Amino acid sequence: MTFNLVTFFTAFVVIFLAELPDKSMFASLAMGTRMRPLWVWLGTTSAFGIHVGIAVAAGSVLSLLPRTLVGVVAAALFAFGAYTLLRGGDEDDDGEAGARAPVLGTWATYATAFTVVFVGEWGDLTQIATANLAATREPLPVALGALLALMAVSALALRAGRFIADRVPLKVVRRIGGLVMLVLATWTLAEAVFG
Repeated sequence: MTFNLVTFFTAFVVIFLAELPDKSMFASLAMGTRMRPLWVWLGTTSAFGIHVGIAVAAGSVLSLLPRTLVGVVAAALFAFGAYTLLRGGDEDDDGEAGARAPVLGTWATYATAFTVVFVGEWGDLTQIATANLAATREPLPVALGALLALMAVSALALRAGRFIADRVPLKVVRRIGGLVMLVLATWTLAEAVFG
């Protein structure tokens, strides 16, 4: 069995772009300004790891169904993701601009970051997209690509989130992510129908 780099990079790009305008990115940014960034990152990474595992397992179960049916459903979900991203919303706000809270201890920081992301990511667009990719492609490269993308976005939010939020409008990021999802919806539907 070989490791499919195309699947890995596809998962990485799709999940990275879908996660950028997500609330978890802004939660990481906000927590990073008040807490120890390394422990925030470790907490978010742990939560993302569990969610990716669940999504890949769900996608692997879906792969037992007829391939055409799974492909059509996955294409519909990608199209819904594209619609959601392209439609936009009022989440351009990067959170509260209040006073700094005191820095928490190491384990309290980890637990807070873990809990915020673990609860916030249930049924999230990135979790659904990961399950879709795992249903139609090899699970290991999907899992690694998705997890590394989520870790990268969290690290980016902790290190350079302010720069991105100040310089790149989220509407642009959303549009790029939506177009990528639309391409994936079309590609997945074509694979399902034409083999």
